[in-house]
Amino acid sequence: MTFLFSGVVFGLSSGLSPGPLMTLVISETLRHGTREGIRVAMAPLLTDLPIVFGAVFILSRLSNLLRVIGGIYLLGGAFLTYLAYESISFRGVDTEGEEPVRLQSLKKGVIANFLNPSPYLFWISIGSPILLKAGEDSVLTATLFILCFYLCLIASKILVAVIVGKSRFFLKSNHYVYTIKALGILLFIFAILFFRDGLRHLGFI
Repeated sequence: MTFLFSGVVFGLSSGLSPGPLMTLVISETLRHGTREGIRVAMAPLLTDLPIVFGAVFILSRLSNLLRVIGGIYLLGGAFLTYLAYESISFRGVDTEGEEPVRLQSLKKGVIANFLNPSPYLFWISIGSPILLKAGEDSVLTATLFILCFYLCLIASKILVAVIVGKSRFFLKSNHYVYTIKALGILLFIFAILFFRDGLRHLGFI
């Protein structure tokens, strides 16, 4: 259940937080309608598989180097702290000033996600350690973590596209802002746990 909860929290946080892909989801929805926004939201399904496998492969080869693993956990904790700060200080999304462009929404989403450093940072410093730890429990647990993560990530972006298609003011509403802030608090808690595991691997606790 811990790994499933982690997948849900990280998936929702990644799906709802501002970033290049979320910006593209919003802009394509405003320009061309909900269907194009949903197409952008599906981009991680096409781009993230090699990122996940690459990060897990690299980290699994370092599994016997406790100091390296400890450093990666600390890096993950620092990244989570940054994400938590960004979420807690979130004030809303500006939807003004959109320029009309040609329809190629899914292609744009794939390119934006490939060029976005966040998926690489997440899977190297956060996702892979959790996935490997889940794999120690069972392959099913690791699989469920990934499924929960991507289900929540994709579904939340699709939800944003649907809502923005009906009302652009939602992105500045208190409901959306407070949801992001609440996820930020949960991310900060996970950051503390990552710092703890990092210090434990380095032998400080």
